[in-house]
Amino acid sequence: MSGNNVSHALNRTKRKFYPNLITKKFYLPEEDKYITLKISTSALRTINKKGITAVVKEARQKGFLK
Repeated sequence: MSGNNVSHALNRTKRKFYPNLITKKFYLPEEDKYITLKISTSALRTINKKGITAVVKEARQKGFLK
């Protein structure tokens, strides 16, 4: 009677999960200039949702942008 053959070695493959980064130019109408940001695609979704003005303002308050 042979049961199910299950590996008990618990071998794992070492793997790194990298963020999905893109470089994108945004136009800031109140400053009348473009800024280039290297952001994740999830951050791009946030910018599309909140608007670039609100996101840049928040980033400056938190010290991410000069």
